[in-house]
Amino acid sequence: MEITIVYDNEAKTGLKKGWGFSCYIETEDRKILFDTGWNGCALRNNLSTLNIPIEDIDILVLSHQHWDHIGGVPEILDANPDLDIYAPASFSEKLKNEMSAHSTLHEITEKCRICNNVFSTGELGNGPKEQSLILKTDTGIYAITGCAHPGLEAIVGAAAAEGDVHGIIGGLHDSQEYNMLNGLKFIGAGHCTSNIDTIRTRFPNAFVPIAAGSRFKL
Repeated sequence: MEITIVYDNEAKTGLKKGWGFSCYIETEDRKILFDTGWNGCALRNNLSTLNIPIEDIDILVLSHQHWDHIGGVPEILDANPDLDIYAPASFSEKLKNEMSAHSTLHEITEKCRICNNVFSTGELGNGPKEQSLILKTDTGIYAITGCAHPGLEAIVGAAAAEGDVHGIIGGLHDSQEYNMLNGLKFIGAGHCTSNIDTIRTRFPNAFVPIAAGSRFKL
């Protein structure tokens, strides 16, 4: 399984950066885009530069309804209307109606399987409700987060139900639940992680900086 960061506050040379997050996940039989950042043109540019055809994406997973995670949805649907979209049921009815008019929408409430070795945590938290992804790999479980609004205890707890959690990738917002990061081998904290310097200092052997263009084999 391979994951590529395609949108983040930071970007490698030749790619565009912006407030938000998106990553591309290649499994043995599916290609998944998780979130879209806020600037659809920048997202499309980055995907093209990274040689990721939008038309090849099978599944779009949206973590929560904040603008910096769904802004690129129109660009993606314009290029690939045959997607399966997995979005929290708490999304607004207008947005769900718009997406379902262009694609196949799956409303997420509970933890569920999305495809082989990829699961949704289900809607977590009280506001905003947010889903994260759980990836099963040969080295262990990885959690993929948008902003981690529900907190690491809820997210890592849901992932741990599937096995030993090896790593976490994405935005960790203002979390100070450092105890939930103990023992992880891979902490790819980016986007909205306000305590990133503390995490880097406390977990120097596990912390991995991420930016648009970062690629990891899991």
